[in-house]
Amino acid sequence: MFGDLFEEDYSSVSNNNGKGKRLKTNALEPPAPREFTNLSGIRNQGGTCYLNSLLQTLHFTPEFREALFSLGPEELGSLEDKDKPDAKEMRQHDVQELNRILFSALETSLVGTSGHDLINRLYHGTIVNQIVCKECKNVSEKQEDFLDLTVAVKNVSGLEDALWNMYVEEEVFDYDNLYHCGNCDRLVKAAKSAKLRKLPPFLTISLLRFNFDFVKCERYKETSCYTFPLRINLKPFCEQSELDDLEYMYDLFSVIIHKGGCYGGHYHVYIKDVDHLGNWQFQEDKSKPDVNLEDIQNKEEIDDPLMILKAILLQEESNLIPVDQLGQKLLKKIGISWNKKYRKQYGPLRKFLQVHSQIFLLSSDESTVRLLKDSSLQAESDIQRNDQRLFKTLTSESLTLNDRPSCPHWFDINDSRVQPIKEKDIEQQFQGKESAYMLFYRKSQLRRPPEARANPRYKVPHHLLSEMDAANIELQIKRAECDSTNNTVELHLHLGPHYHFFNGALHPVVSQTESMWDLTFDKRKTLGDLRQSIFQLLEFWEGDMVLSVAKFVPAGLHVCQTLNGDDLALCEIEIADGEDIFVWNGVEVGGIQIPTGSDCEPLLLNVLHVATSGEGEECQQLIESPHVFPSNAEIGTVFTALAIPEGVILINNTESRGEENWTTIPKEDLKKTFREQGLRNGSSVLIQGSNDGNSLLTKQGKWINTVNEINWLQVKNLSQLESEEEQVKISATLNTVVFDIRIKAIKELKLLKELAENSCLRPIDRNGKLLCPVPDRCTLKEAGLKMGSSLGLCPGKAPTSSQLFLFFALGSDVHPGTEMEIIVEETISVRDCLKIMLDKCGLTGETWHLRKMDWCFEAGEPLCEEDAKLKELMICSGDTLLLTEGKLPPLGFLTVPIWWYQPQGPLPHWKDHQDQTNCTLSQGSVWKASSTPGAPSDAHAEVSLWYLGDLEISEDATLGELKSQAMTLPSLEFSIPSPAFLRAWTVESKRPGRLLRGHQQQLKEYKLGKRTEICLEPLQKEENLGPWDVLLRTQMRLPGERAYGPPVDVLWDTARGWTASSLRQRVADVYSLPVEKIEIAKYFPDKFAWLPVSSWNQQTTKRKKKKKQDNLQGAPYYLKDGDTIGVKNFLVEDDDDFSTVRDDIGREKQKELALGKRKSREALRVQCSDVSTGETPARARGPEASLSIHVGSFR
Repeated sequence: MFGDLFEEDYSSVSNNNGKGKRLKTNALEPPAPREFTNLSGIRNQGGTCYLNSLLQTLHFTPEFREALFSLGPEELGSLEDKDKPDAKEMRQHDVQELNRILFSALETSLVGTSGHDLINRLYHGTIVNQIVCKECKNVSEKQEDFLDLTVAVKNVSGLEDALWNMYVEEEVFDYDNLYHCGNCDRLVKAAKSAKLRKLPPFLTISLLRFNFDFVKCERYKETSCYTFPLRINLKPFCEQSELDDLEYMYDLFSVIIHKGGCYGGHYHVYIKDVDHLGNWQFQEDKSKPDVNLEDIQNKEEIDDPLMILKAILLQEESNLIPVDQLGQKLLKKIGISWNKKYRKQYGPLRKFLQVHSQIFLLSSDESTVRLLKDSSLQAESDIQRNDQRLFKTLTSESLTLNDRPSCPHWFDINDSRVQPIKEKDIEQQFQGKESAYMLFYRKSQLRRPPEARANPRYKVPHHLLSEMDAANIELQIKRAECDSTNNTVELHLHLGPHYHFFNGALHPVVSQTESMWDLTFDKRKTLGDLRQSIFQLLEFWEGDMVLSVAKFVPAGLHVCQTLNGDDLALCEIEIADGEDIFVWNGVEVGGIQIPTGSDCEPLLLNVLHVATSGEGEECQQLIESPHVFPSNAEIGTVFTALAIPEGVILINNTESRGEENWTTIPKEDLKKTFREQGLRNGSSVLIQGSNDGNSLLTKQGKWINTVNEINWLQVKNLSQLESEEEQVKISATLNTVVFDIRIKAIKELKLLKELAENSCLRPIDRNGKLLCPVPDRCTLKEAGLKMGSSLGLCPGKAPTSSQLFLFFALGSDVHPGTEMEIIVEETISVRDCLKIMLDKCGLTGETWHLRKMDWCFEAGEPLCEEDAKLKELMICSGDTLLLTEGKLPPLGFLTVPIWWYQPQGPLPHWKDHQDQTNCTLSQGSVWKASSTPGAPSDAHAEVSLWYLGDLEISEDATLGELKSQAMTLPSLEFSIPSPAFLRAWTVESKRPGRLLRGHQQQLKEYKLGKRTEICLEPLQKEENLGPWDVLLRTQMRLPGERAYGPPVDVLWDTARGWTASSLRQRVADVYSLPVEKIEIAKYFPDKFAWLPVSSWNQQTTKRKKKKKQDNLQGAPYYLKDGDTIGVKNFLVEDDDDFSTVRDDIGREKQKELALGKRKSREALRVQCSDVSTGETPARARGPEASLSIHVGSFR
């Protein structure tokens, strides 16, 4: 009905300057719950306090409220209309002006409805202006309608005085100001007066507080005293006065108050609760005792929690405080927490407050608490001795106070804050900068029905009640979610067994992802609760568990502080969001004792020293290498670390060596620590031998470059313009600006000066590829360029700070140098970027999407959020995006290719599903993994996968639902009884990879990713794997042959550990053989090797002499689901060899392939050295080593 007149936009700040200032909003946080008054305020949405005050007044006008609610749903509208987003009001307006605009809008919107006369019936009145001729007594009158009366404030003592001047006193026309009488047809003496002819049920009076000073030519606010009665008799001001006096009696029920000046301020309202909808209880200021905890001296009083809590609340304003802060103040005052002092006897704090509900009043969500009634400490002690008697007393007093008709319920509603007040408080608004601005009276004869008393649902339509109940339920859910969000912290758990101590700091054994777990935890819970939760999360943990705060430093992870006090909440020990927590035994990691504390924080220093030749003689080649030292170590330990007997140490605290601030450390200061010398991460240390006559520093302390040091850059002409030389060397330092290098290169290449305005420098990698242009404003160090690098002078400007330089290519098979380039704004959306790339490629259509190339130059995850900006998705200059054909599924959905897994299928050629960019994959196609030479048997060597089709399914769906949908694919010609007869695997490296267990687990919990493919394996019987069941494929070796029999699926229960003896016993039971007569080995298909599994122990550490746990999950077996286990029966064969003929062939082919790669790399290196024209010989590269990363299984 109101359209877009009111628009919801959460904000907690009122704009008091009236200049349209935009405020920061928080649309995620729901409104706060109602306080003890049980009345709801309206949140200030940015300068809307005037609107809130008027709406509250109309809401607490029951007749107006019920008249609106009597309209039908099609006339009144519904709660859905409240979210129409259009008008955003951020300026403060005049509430008197709003009152007229609102009533006019209501009259217009109610035309043609059953409430068309609502405003006229409740607020319409008439005034009659009369002029009486003194000669003929002729009366000339004119009637005026009004919805509100405007009365003067200046030079008037109060409302009754103003009404008297307006409607009782007469204005006389005489002398020079005569009146022309139409009856007498001449100028005569006359008297003019005005009277109230018709009075409305509700009288609105606007006070003219704002005036204009014509002398100073400025506006001002009238702040003089202006009284107004709580009950007024309008009979002296009315035209007809023969009625009973009760017909003219009006009671004040609302006062809108303005605080501030004429150019800005704040509105709030005093309202009388006519229907007693609110809880009107408050504390007398004069009876509030001055109680301090310092007055509680003896131990008996401290042992009384009721007395302590009451004393704390009495010291707070309004005796209101959050429950969390109440516990903190208790700890601060008496020096001990509630859990340690009172929990054993009285239970949790919130439960104690609920039990003593006659003293404490908890909010609906139990987040805040206040005193229900005020009394002295002695009275509270009596309350504890006789709770029942006092409860009856308080109840009777409360009813007496609230039910007296002579004691009206007034509330101060200040935006979202509602507080009870007394009638005498209205007198404080007679004058001053905070004073009454609008008055609202109602006829005294208007009586409310008894059923409306304390009944907020009275005469509210049923459809609105249903909508409000649904909205309240949704609001409670949002409040609970918001409370959980505001009181939770994200903790990064670093597990001690997954780290090792190396080079002065902790480093992950495998990868950072595997070694760190994220845990969301309620910061109101205690440290003991956190420890217990981690124990439950890490079921494999044995022994003591110590939690320590850690932090990342350049050297690695450092343990700073051990957390103590299991009874303390996380907020009390100041655990921040995103804190790194190291979980260990508190003593050692990997058998090495770990230094802890901020004093021994590791520092990563750049140590420079003169290199030694092969004969041990020093040369002029300067070597810079990073070294880690504890902060509390002596500087002299540098000699020990470098195996230098003695020498001179010079330090440079700046990050650049080129600056002339090297300082020599005297010998007597070598025993000082690194921290005492002011060294920090990144500082440089220069070591010179004591016998070195050719110092690298002059006597003035200036740096001297040695002959072998590179201090130049090579710039090639790629500007498509001819020059005398193709490339030039430009001398530079790390602090040289790129712009200077570019200009100098243009001059030395003797190119046109116009090229300076439209050119850029681009680094050239060792493969000859041009990289992202370097901004002119950067230095070489900021751009990450090293001395001796090659740069290309290319046409076109470099991207600005708000732009991105991107490479993009079509398809997933990208060859270096074939990418296209584009410069776009970083605020552009993914959809617009995709459109620009398609236009540049000459492509059209809606079936394309973008993928970001990952670190291993493969197509990564797709950019699903098409409306997101590139900056928000962390797209940086130099990134490569791939144009991939295919439309992305909706947000929250996955497109999963489904394969049918046949372990014993035929042997055709495998064709990768990911490479089908130019052809359409037909359902029912059979793709196979190519034969793996050296596999243990044909059954294991060939993995037959039959493509069934793609499923588009929600990430919230369960694995069982995915199997059910896969059973409905038309290409599946098999009859499956139920999803439990299917086993699901992910497809990795063209064969089954990870086993997906748990029919009711959601797909998003598996973290499948956008490119995951799933294969389904049929089973002979239903299967429901538990969390500790491991599926292995065992194969019995055939006697006298280097081959194996068909695979047998074996379920191995690892609840008691992943030990070799347990696995051997399980395999022996399956084949009904004595455990001592079998030997088992795990097969590694990538190496064509078998590793026997026996009862083994790793080497013991020298310090603890403690055996590490026999765990097949770890090195060297890394056992997981789907692994092949070979079994040898010693009763018929005693040979120790597990390999097959295929293994021999596979290893030979691997050797040939490695040899071919080595020869091609050497040929490429020779070719690059021939092409290179640099005078300085290239630094010899060390032999390349393969990198193996193992990702463990955590269930």
